[in-house]
Amino acid sequence: MNINYDNLPCHMQDAARLYVEHGIQPGSFLTAVICNDLAGAIGRADDMNRAAMQDWVNFFYNDAPSICWGSPAKFNAWIAQGGMKQEQVA
Repeated sequence: MNINYDNLPCHMQDAARLYVEHGIQPGSFLTAVICNDLAGAIGRADDMNRAAMQDWVNFFYNDAPSICWGSPAKFNAWIAQGGMKQEQVA
């Protein structure tokens, strides 16, 4: 699976990649986005991420595996399985 991180803010692309591909827990802003916590995400966003909220939604909806986002339970399960790398092995 080829995932495009290019539309995300440059300073966040590595964090998104590490979470999606390896299940590495990101910081509080990205965790809120992944867990579908809009208020938490906006409250933790820097100016670039606040301006890119639609890009974040589009990324998770269109590019990231649906099982890795949308709730705290999916977030925790994704980290526990080690992200996509573990999914491909299973």
